Amino acid sequence: MSSRGQIVLPISISRELGLGEGSQFLVVTDNENILLKPVKEPSLDEFYSLIEQAQKTAAQLGLTEEEIYAEIKAMSSEKRK
Repeated sequence: MSSRGQIVLPISISRELGLGEGSQFLVVTDNENILLKPVKEPSLDEFYSLIEQAQKTAAQLGLTEEEIYAEIKAMSSEKRK
């Protein structure tokens, strides 16, 4: 690890996973291990599928659009604290 906290991945791993400059990762720890999970944008088909699943789940739970937006707003403001 560098003095700035940067980690270099072996080129073989970067190539195998199709990673490059600007790749983003989810970093998780259990206080003993560190997991780096590459975060990749979903394809348009995957994105629409996720939206469809979210809409179905909201409908099953009986959530209104206003309730969903209110919850998102509450979570966003809580995250900023």
